[in-house]
Amino acid sequence: MKNILMASMLSLSLAAPVFAEVVVIVNPANTANISDDDIGRLFLGKKSKFSDGSKAIPIYLAQGHAARDEFNKKALGKSSSQLKAYWSKLIFTGKGTPPNALGSVNDVIEKISTDPSAIAYIDAASVNDSVKVVATY
Repeated sequence: MKNILMASMLSLSLAAPVFAEVVVIVNPANTANISDDDIGRLFLGKKSKFSDGSKAIPIYLAQGHAARDEFNKKALGKSSSQLKAYWSKLIFTGKGTPPNALGSVNDVIEKISTDPSAIAYIDAASVNDSVKVVATY
């Protein structure tokens, strides 16, 4: 009986999803101080500039990326369905539009590395020297 219980616990722990860290990235030339509150406000369309007054362009990963769901949950405090409802309401009332979404992590890294005004998130394992990490979730 004890062996069956141990085997059941082991199989459950192996079946549980393991989520990697998600990092928020900017261009290395971006020197603005960026707080967790700033990140939330930027990605929810409540703020459009970095702390130094420069323009901020948030970039989402396209739907279907695990990092997107993790970012929504950890940084924005919303599930994917809650975020969709949030943006639907803003679009319907004419008060906002969601950030552009790019299809791959490589596209996001390329955008960030060439645009000092862009801010995005990716899986921490994908970070390279062409971007600067400003937050980890």
